[in-house]
Amino acid sequence: MIVSIHQPQYLPWLGYFDKIDRADAFVLLDTVQFKKNEWQNRNRIKTADGWQWLTVPVLYKFPQRIIEVEVNNREKWQHRQRQSITSNYRKAPYWKKMEPFFESVFSSEWKFISGLNIHVVRELASILGISTPMYVASELGDFPEDPDQRLIAVTSKLGGDTYLAGSGGKDYMNLDLYKDAGVRVIFQKYEHPVYSQLFGDFEPFMSVIDLVMNHGEDSLSILRRSA
Repeated sequence: MIVSIHQPQYLPWLGYFDKIDRADAFVLLDTVQFKKNEWQNRNRIKTADGWQWLTVPVLYKFPQRIIEVEVNNREKWQHRQRQSITSNYRKAPYWKKMEPFFESVFSSEWKFISGLNIHVVRELASILGISTPMYVASELGDFPEDPDQRLIAVTSKLGGDTYLAGSGGKDYMNLDLYKDAGVRVIFQKYEHPVYSQLFGDFEPFMSVIDLVMNHGEDSLSILRRSA
C-alpha cells in the first residue's frame, strides 16, 4: 500500500495532484510549521500579461503550525481573487464547470488556512476524478517531531508499506530509517505536460485550475501523461 503525505496547499499545481493520484492513501500534513509565502497560502494563474499570484493573507507568528495559522479576513482577498479569476478565465471552455467550486471558496469565511486548503484540495481532487482516500494528520493522532520518523509513523498508521516522496526528498531524507522500519521509499518523477491554454505560449507550473478550466473532463488524462 502506497502512502503519500504533503502539507495542505492553496490551489496546488498538477504535480501535487499527481502525488495524490499515484497513492493508495494521501495525508494532508497540517501539523508541521507553516511557511509563509510559499505554497501554503498562494499559487499562480495565467493571465494575458503572464502569470500572477493569488495570495491568501494570513495572521502568522513564527513558529506556528499550519493548523494554527488564521486567515486575515480583514483584507478583501476573496473579492480580489474572484475578480482576477473571472477576468482571466471567463472565456475558458470550462469556466462554467468551475463556478460552483469558486463559489464555495469565495463565499465562505475561512478562519484557518488549513481548513481552506483542505477544502480546496479535496474539492479539486473530486473535480479531477481522483478517488484516493484522504486523511488529515491532526485527526490521526500524535506523531514524532523528527521529520523522517513522523513520515514513517504516519505511513505505518495507515497500514502502508511504501512511502511516495517528492523528488526533492532525496536531498534530505535519511533512507536508512525507512529501511529499518520496513517502509520502502519511492520518489515521484513528474514531467509537466503541455496543454492548450489561453493567452499564447504555454506557461507551466500554474495552479491546476488552469488545466481544468481549459480541458474539463480531459484534465485527469492530461495530468497523467507524466506516467
